[in-house]
Amino acid sequence: MREETRQWIELDQAHCWHPFTRQGEWCARGHEPLVIARGEGSWLWDSEGRKYLDGNSSIWTNIHGHAHPAINAAIQEQLGKTAHTSFLGFTHPLAAELAARLCRFFPKNTLERVFFSDDGSTAVECALKMAVQYRQQTGEPDRNQFVAFANGYHGDTLGAASLGGVGRFFERFRGTGYPVRHVSSIRDLESLPSEKIAGVIIEPLIQGVNEMRPWPAGMLAELRTWCDENGVHLILDEVMTGFGRTGTMFACQQENVIPDFLCLAKGLTGGYLPLAATLTTGKIYDAFLGAPEKAFYYGHSYTANLLGCAAAIASLDVFESEKTLAHLPEKISRLTTGLASLKSRQPLVHEIRQCGFIAGLELRRPDGEQFPPGERFGESVCLAARDHGLLTRSILDTVVLMLPLSSSIDEIDHAINALDAALS
Repeated sequence: MREETRQWIELDQAHCWHPFTRQGEWCARGHEPLVIARGEGSWLWDSEGRKYLDGNSSIWTNIHGHAHPAINAAIQEQLGKTAHTSFLGFTHPLAAELAARLCRFFPKNTLERVFFSDDGSTAVECALKMAVQYRQQTGEPDRNQFVAFANGYHGDTLGAASLGGVGRFFERFRGTGYPVRHVSSIRDLESLPSEKIAGVIIEPLIQGVNEMRPWPAGMLAELRTWCDENGVHLILDEVMTGFGRTGTMFACQQENVIPDFLCLAKGLTGGYLPLAATLTTGKIYDAFLGAPEKAFYYGHSYTANLLGCAAAIASLDVFESEKTLAHLPEKISRLTTGLASLKSRQPLVHEIRQCGFIAGLELRRPDGEQFPPGERFGESVCLAARDHGLLTRSILDTVVLMLPLSSSIDEIDHAINALDAALS
C-alpha cells in the first residue's frame, strides 16, 4: 500500500463517522477501507490504481457516468459566475428554468410548483409538512396522520424516519415523529379511518431498501383511485426510481399516475451534487397564499444551490442529446437476460427482482433456506466482486445491481460476469 493511501485511511479511521457503518469493524486494526480517488464514465479507480465498475451508481445517484464533459462544463461555467446565492427573498435564472422543466414532464395544470431542498429525506419532509399545513389551512386540522407501506424507507430525518417501515433503522425512534399507520397492500387500506389521514406515501413500482421488491402491476393506479375516493393526498417517493431508473423518466408515468406530491433527489443532478425537489399542485400551493401566517416557513441555507441547478439542467440536456431513455430498452433486456443466465448457473441465486434498470439478487442456500444473519453472506459476495472489478452493496443477502444508465452492453456483461465469479 502506498504511503499516501495509508495516511488517508489513518485519518479517516481517526476522525470520520460513516453512514450505515459498524464503526468498530471499520476502525479495527487490519481493516483497509477502499479509498476512491477518481471516476470516469461507469468506472471508478481507487488510490492504488485499481479499476472498478460502479455497480450501485455511487449509492443510486449517478445517471450519465462520472466526469461527464457536458455536466462538468455546466458546473465550471456557473462556478465562473458564482457558486451560491440565497433563495430566501431572491431567485436566479437556473432555479426558474429547472423548476419549469421538471413541471413540463407532467400534463398542464397538474404538478406546477417546485420546492427545492437538499436530499431525498428533505424532499419527503417538505411533502409531509406541506400536507399537514394544507389540512390546517383548509378546515381539516384533524387530518394529520399518514399511511406508509411495510418495509418502506423514506429517509432519515425525523419526519421521514417516522414513516419508515424497516425496524433495524427506525424502531428506536418510533413515536417521535408523525402519527403513521403501516399497511402491506391496497386491501389493508379499506379498514382505515380515512377522515384522519392527510396522505399516503409509497415508493412507486419498487421498494428499494426492502431488498428491491417490485409492486404488482397496476397497484399504483389502484392506490391513486383509493386516494381520490377518500380525499387523501398521494405522496410519491421517487428519490430512487426517478430519472430513468425504471425505464421511464419517472416511475409513476408507467401507470399514468399524477401524485399530489412528487419527491425527487439522487439522480436529479446526474449524481453530481446534493439537490432535491418536491413537486406539488397548484391547488395545494394556493392554500398557502394570503395571510402571512399561511406561508410555508421551511427552508435550507443551500436551497436551489446554483451549482446543483446547473448540474441538474445539464443532466436533463444529456437525457435529450444522448437519447438516454430511447437506449434503455436494449440495456434492460440485456440485464434481464444476463441475470437469468447467472441464476441458471448459480444455485445460491434464489430470486432475481428487477424493475427496469434496477435489480436485486437474493442469495440463499441451494435448498432455499436463508443464510444465518450473522454470516452476512451478501456482504461477502460484494467484497469478492471487488476482486473482479465490480463495486456494489447488498441489503442483507440481496445484492443490488444498479449501474449508471450510460453503461454499455459490455459493461452490463462485465457486471454479470463479476457477480458470477464472486459467487463461484
